[in-house]
Amino acid sequence: MRLSFIVYLGLFGLFLSCGTTQVPNSVSYSGYSVSPKLPADTALLNLVQPYAVEVNRTMNKVIGFTPTTLTKRLPESGLGNFMADCMQAMAAKKFGVPIDIAFMNQGGIRASLNKGNITVGNVYELMPFDNLLVVQEIKGAVLEAFLTHMAADGGWPISKGSSFKIKNKQAVDIVINGKPLDRNATYITANSDYIAQGGSNAAMLAVFPFQNKGYLIRDALIEYIQGITASGQPIDPKVENRVTSNSNSNE
Repeated sequence: MRLSFIVYLGLFGLFLSCGTTQVPNSVSYSGYSVSPKLPADTALLNLVQPYAVEVNRTMNKVIGFTPTTLTKRLPESGLGNFMADCMQAMAAKKFGVPIDIAFMNQGGIRASLNKGNITVGNVYELMPFDNLLVVQEIKGAVLEAFLTHMAADGGWPISKGSSFKIKNKQAVDIVINGKPLDRNATYITANSDYIAQGGSNAAMLAVFPFQNKGYLIRDALIEYIQGITASGQPIDPKVENRVTSNSNSNE
């Protein structure tokens, strides 16, 4: 990860140093095996060294602690619950409205949080994409369709106070913010801009407008973890039977 970032910075710096546009007449390629035997480019390393020091200092900053390794799994995981709860809490804070339910798409969780200190770099590994935290109002019937889409995919993380069961790839016994789902009600949801625009085959959401304040989910996670740490608590989410399935045990 660090090597890739250093190379990126080096190329970026070289690009900025060029004041004119160069158009090649031809292109040729050579393959190189990246290994300890490959000599380092001292000039390039010296060029990016000041940037690398600052990046490493930021990425290695400790912002929290978890007493156990947190991984994603179906149909529910402590890690997924934690991320969905973060989205609900930080959306309410950022947008100034109560959030009925928040979602985290299962495919968007890209890493685990290992037992021990949590660094800024760990959050970047967990959420490497620049997905934005957005708020969207949808009807209960649409929410039901979305939850069924989630159920067919094995279950996605949802925020506390809500739950559903997966039966024959359908979402049943749906509870939203402590109450049974009302198909005619309007719900305020927190989601990623990617899903809110119909990503991961969530086409039923794409027709509904959403509020966007340019707030990255990654930044929300960092701020949320820092807040929990400041209160003297570890990051220790649990499985709470928010999403259950006959074919996937939460034990």
